[in-house]
Amino acid sequence: MKLARPLERIALAATLLLPLFLLYGRAVAEVMIAVTDICFLVQSASEGRWDWLRSAWLRIGLVWWGWLVLCSLPFPPFADGGFHPLGEALATVRFLVFIAALERRVLASKNARRWLSFSLGAAFLWIGIESMQQFFTGRNVFGHPINVDGELTGPFNKPRAGPPFSRLFFPLVLPPVDRLLARSALALKAAGVAVMLAAIAVQVLIGQRMPVLLMGLGLLTTFILMRRLRTLMVVCAVVSLALVGSAAVIRPPAYYRLVEKFSRQMSHFRESPYGELYVRSAVMARENPLFGLGYDGYREHCKEPRYFRDLTFVFTGHDRPGYVSKGAAVCNEEPGNFYLQAATDAGVPGLLLYIALGLAWLVSLGRGLGRAPDATRVGLFVAALIFLWPLASTSSYLGMPMSGWSFLLIGWGLAEARPPAERAGG
Repeated sequence: MKLARPLERIALAATLLLPLFLLYGRAVAEVMIAVTDICFLVQSASEGRWDWLRSAWLRIGLVWWGWLVLCSLPFPPFADGGFHPLGEALATVRFLVFIAALERRVLASKNARRWLSFSLGAAFLWIGIESMQQFFTGRNVFGHPINVDGELTGPFNKPRAGPPFSRLFFPLVLPPVDRLLARSALALKAAGVAVMLAAIAVQVLIGQRMPVLLMGLGLLTTFILMRRLRTLMVVCAVVSLALVGSAAVIRPPAYYRLVEKFSRQMSHFRESPYGELYVRSAVMARENPLFGLGYDGYREHCKEPRYFRDLTFVFTGHDRPGYVSKGAAVCNEEPGNFYLQAATDAGVPGLLLYIALGLAWLVSLGRGLGRAPDATRVGLFVAALIFLWPLASTSSYLGMPMSGWSFLLIGWGLAEARPPAERAGG
């Protein structure tokens, strides 16, 4: 017990500092995750407590991780990418341990979870404030201008504000809004509505399409789970559509990206850069259905001519008549979708295991929400659903900083979802 207390404090400090370094300093963010993991493992060993390994989601996660490592071995019939992909695959377990540490130990107390909400809230407000400063003045506090394509970059030098803002939106905005609407004073109710609409306005004005679409998914999920907020969710949906429409006047570049460019890409999706990217990923997965191509297999093998085929090839074995491949120009850092990445990394078994892990997280996060839809838990469930939603354009499922935000919120959500009797100080 003498060792346990200092380790708990160090792990909590690392967790509370994580949002800062997810904003600025992803290498340090990796260190914060490693510190949390080490403290948790040392504490578990010193106390002889390994019951956390029996969690259903963690067992599935460890099987998925083990399969990914197997598929990344640097010899036939597995990947041939050398030892670097194998090392990356082995290191993937750090995220599973991090989530388990948050669930079982670091965020076991209510005070710890409250402090985390303050830390994340500061990051959320910083992104929002800097986005609005850039909107009104043309530059953020660091002097960075609006992106050339029209997106607000917020406190960054590139258009990276939308995804973290959309992840943090619901767990941080729903609880105060719910509390304000529960008050009898009309002014407080109006303040709750204003907070919600202001956050929506920021998300739309940032001008990144996928975060706006995922915000819509979050509004719908909240409407389903929280009866007392349904009227507000309908109002928010209407206001969101009105904001997107009014962007044609307020922010023409944002309107172009959110409506005109998006509509054109969806109407010709197969020929769009996203369509080409997904076709290449599907062909690669089809050609390596059992073991995939190992960790980061898409990036390592995308430029190989044997994968310059059409989507029709996946189903029939024949290219579409007149199909002309764009070759290596299609390739990116990752497939652009978590599930295609899971398939290219570890084949169909890896894809199924990744799906099972996501479902296990959602089941645990959603436990009891139908009977008692607590706003914080609903917000964290929505954040996880947004992260795991299959119809989305994404970065790597393990790439920092976005994976750091998502795994931090999943760990917080799992800690909130644990029965009170199992929480220390909960």
